[in-house]
Amino acid sequence: MLTWIIIILIVLWLLGYFGPNVFSGFPKTGNVVHTLLVIALILIVLRVLGIV
Repeated sequence: MLTWIIIILIVLWLLGYFGPNVFSGFPKTGNVVHTLLVIALILIVLRVLGIV
C-alpha cells in the first residue's frame, strides 16, 4: 500500500513539474509540486530504513 502511495505521489509530482511545459492546458501547481516531492521523499526514506 505504501509503495502505491509513493508511486502516485511521484507521478503527480512529475505531472505538476513537467505538465505545463508539455501540455499547454495543464494548470501550474506551484508549491503543491514541492510539497508532493517532499512527502514522497520522506516516505521513500522511511521505507528504506524499515520504519514504515
